Amino acid sequence: MNTVIWILLIIVALFGGLVGGAFIARKQIEKELGEHPRLTPDAIREMMSQMGQKPNEAKVQQTYRNIIKHSKAAAKAKK
Repeated sequence: MNTVIWILLIIVALFGGLVGGAFIARKQIEKELGEHPRLTPDAIREMMSQMGQKPNEAKVQQTYRNIIKHSKAAAKAKK
C-alpha cells in the first residue's frame, strides 16, 4: 500500500510539473514576442522594396509603429 501511494505521488508531481512548465513557458514566450517583435524596420524596408515601392524612412517608421501598436493591442485584448 505504501508503494502505491508513492507511485501516485510521483505521477501527480510529474503531471503538475508538466502543466506548470507549459504554462510558464507560454507566458514567457508571449512576453518575449511582445517586447521584441519579429518584424524590424529593416524587414519592412525589404518587403516594401520587393513590392515595388520606394521605401522612405517616414513610411517605414509609420508602418513599424502601427504593427507594434496592433500587436500590443492584441496582446492586451487576449488578457
